[in-house]
Amino acid sequence: MPPGTRAWEPALLRQGIAMTIALETRNVVKTYKVDNGTIYAVNDVSLQVKAGEFVALVGPSGSGKTTMLAMLAALLRPSDGDILIDGQSLSKMSEDDRAKFRRQNIGFTFQANNLVPYLTAQENVELMLRFNNKLDKAGKQRAQELLARLGLGDRLKNLPSQLSGGQQQRVAIARALIHNPSVVLADEPTASLDTERAFQVVETFANLIHEQNRAGIMVTHDLRLTEYVDRVIQMQDGQVVRITDGQGEIIESFVKRSDEHHLAGLHLRDTAAGARLNSQPVMVQ
Repeated sequence: MPPGTRAWEPALLRQGIAMTIALETRNVVKTYKVDNGTIYAVNDVSLQVKAGEFVALVGPSGSGKTTMLAMLAALLRPSDGDILIDGQSLSKMSEDDRAKFRRQNIGFTFQANNLVPYLTAQENVELMLRFNNKLDKAGKQRAQELLARLGLGDRLKNLPSQLSGGQQQRVAIARALIHNPSVVLADEPTASLDTERAFQVVETFANLIHEQNRAGIMVTHDLRLTEYVDRVIQMQDGQVVRITDGQGEIIESFVKRSDEHHLAGLHLRDTAAGARLNSQPVMVQ
């Protein structure tokens, strides 16, 4: 292991291969005005995710993880702070520029796979290339190869209705990766799958993130799936409260020692009472 490399760091870094920062947030805040004041959905979160790193974002309902993911996907603007992908600031872009940047540089999978029902598996994957005016012979070949890598080489011409739930989700993963995005985001990608298929899908997703050197972030309630990620970022009340590796070993904690038992409950049950936070800004390295 190279000097200064920690055990939790991704395989590429452990092999001595330099990893660049693909995604960074700087003191990101998202607020909503209500009758009696302001709600902080996300409150002063700074993080970095490197190319080739797969990260899980976890926390109870209302913790801010889904709002955070929407901002990372350039679907929602922060109220304050900035988000950078490949060093480019999203906050400085117009809406049209953000939409174009999102199409070209971000891949996204949803809780529902959102496949077009009248298109085949291959045609669904090719949609992202079509949107970016890059659907040529090489693109079609890449779609076929990616689906084959996901175990769907014999399902290229099948409609979504002719695929199982796990197969449909793998088509959605291929669609998220086909245009070579720098960042790939997944919102509860296994929510509709049984346990066995959920593990298969996330393991395959993790392997592709590492092999293709993408930055991957997955929101999940199923903490059993975190064994496949490099880091787990836990959120509570709009802030990052703890960072662990995929096996649950603490990398960084931002809660008082007296509140650790609350966070232990969060880790085990994905529900917990609110943890009091340190007042210092959070920087996830």
